[in-house]
Amino acid sequence: MGGSLGSIIVAMNKPYAPARPIQALPDHLISQIAAGEVVERPSAVVKELLENALDAGATQVTVRLEQGGVKRIAITDNGCGIPPEQMPLALARHATSKIASLNDLENVSTLGFRGEALASIASVSIMTLTSRTADAAHAWEIAASAGGDSLRAAPSAGAPGTTIDVQDLYYNTPARRKFLKTEQTEFGHCAEVVRRIALSRPDVSFSMTHNGKTVDHWNLSEFARRSAQILGDEFAQARLALDESAGPLRLHGFAGLPTASKARADAQYFYVNGRFVRDKLLTHAVRAAYQDVLHGDRYPSYVLALDLDPALVDVNVHPSKIEVRFRDSRAVHQFVFHAIARALAQTAPSNAAADLESPAAEEPARPPSGRNWIPEPHQASFAQQFAAPLGVRQETASYGALFAETRPSAADYSAVAPALAALRSAPQELPSEDFPLGFALAQLHGIYILAQNRKGLVLVDMHAAHERILYEQLKNALDAEALQVQPLLIPITFFADAIEVGTVEENRDTLSALGFDIAILSPTTLAVRAVPTLLQNADAQSLARDVLRDIREFGGSRVLLERRNELLGTLACHTAVRANRLLTVPEMNALLRRMEDTERSDQCNHGRPTWVQMALTDLDKLFLRGQ
Repeated sequence: MGGSLGSIIVAMNKPYAPARPIQALPDHLISQIAAGEVVERPSAVVKELLENALDAGATQVTVRLEQGGVKRIAITDNGCGIPPEQMPLALARHATSKIASLNDLENVSTLGFRGEALASIASVSIMTLTSRTADAAHAWEIAASAGGDSLRAAPSAGAPGTTIDVQDLYYNTPARRKFLKTEQTEFGHCAEVVRRIALSRPDVSFSMTHNGKTVDHWNLSEFARRSAQILGDEFAQARLALDESAGPLRLHGFAGLPTASKARADAQYFYVNGRFVRDKLLTHAVRAAYQDVLHGDRYPSYVLALDLDPALVDVNVHPSKIEVRFRDSRAVHQFVFHAIARALAQTAPSNAAADLESPAAEEPARPPSGRNWIPEPHQASFAQQFAAPLGVRQETASYGALFAETRPSAADYSAVAPALAALRSAPQELPSEDFPLGFALAQLHGIYILAQNRKGLVLVDMHAAHERILYEQLKNALDAEALQVQPLLIPITFFADAIEVGTVEENRDTLSALGFDIAILSPTTLAVRAVPTLLQNADAQSLARDVLRDIREFGGSRVLLERRNELLGTLACHTAVRANRLLTVPEMNALLRRMEDTERSDQCNHGRPTWVQMALTDLDKLFLRGQ
């Protein structure tokens, strides 16, 4: 046993002696090596060919698949086509019409640019290229063999555009073919690639068939309609439109409402200059924007497109071109985060939110029921006690007074007396413009508030709504105060690698703004001397490491804000009104008015809805009215 171990050690330390002399690899072997990076599976072939079709200016694309793309992938477009004299060169390695210099490479505006996709695909399949330019009398066809040799272009039949037919993928590399999954799995990956690209180009029609059956077809449309077709009606009915610009950056698209979150991250599409990417910087920015309205293991749905100067982003990072690098990553991160956060902050009851129920909006509101639903003068309230958490002073007040700070005219019932009196003379017109949530009717099982507005019936989860209101109040109160720092009596020292030490040395001002005092004691030791007062009981070492990691990766850190909001969310949850607490009608109306004035009040701190609208047409269907 010892002898065997000794021989292994000797073998490991023995210098490598090449068995063969150094020699240049043949072109077909080089292409097959490159194919290992570019053509990972059939879906990679679909992606490369679709990108070429779009770069050629196609407005119609047809994708035909057989056996999940393993047997056949045929993509036809109506683009500009390839002249016959250039077709052999199109199949050669590193031949492209999209870049010609280093300056072109640094300002890539096309989806493809490497000039290696067709050669890589041809090296592991039987590929036929048929193309015709607009001014040509007929199409031309050229076949590429697996050995890398190509035949001369020959006349063929075909409409203007290009058709690339890839058959028997990996037929000459059986080891690679064994790693492919089932037909349905491979088809699923191909279909997802088509959906991604179709989602980014609503100005192009796409059609996809599998084993002779049409699977998907999307006509030319606008972005809103195409995203609804691909992501479904559920997303279309629960999304926020987004279009913000700052300097060379523009972010547009749709962000899903927190209340429509999913258990899996399978409806997240981010595009940079029209290219689908999976970038951890952008993913972190989006997740951070949703952090305040989406907790737990839920994932938001979104279709977002970031447009910027091609010189500000490097797409030549990986052969799959799915990763990018930004020249100013911190600026991009902050722009994306704030743009989405501002959109989510508007999720509060409003006229726009009420208009989501469009069918009822066309009908005049009906007179209220026979009972007098109009609020009576305030007669009673209960005392809602607050502790003084984290240095934020909260006065003990009645429930009604608590909600009378921002809009006195809404909570002060003497101020709305004329409007209420007008309702008696014209009860069919409720003042929905001023009060989107209407007025309270009753309390259901001590949990829900029933209210009536112009659209119909509004149901409010009073605990969830009150929790969001208190949470936003606490955040605003803390934001208005200067950040308090707690010096540590005994500094916390810990071992740090060179990257962490360098991060501290380069970002002292950022750390100070976040409330941290971190000193460098040696090339391998850091000491935490002060932390934010809010987090004085947290583990200083792990907190410092988290902050340094965020600064290094994203140019800043949201650890402090996330920890703070987590504490405030817990406080608001424990402080909010509980179930079975009986409220008077004026108190319920006070809650509705404050909901209308509070950002993000459409959902509680955990992403659940705080209120829902039931249109009169929905109620009519329940009772078969008009049928």
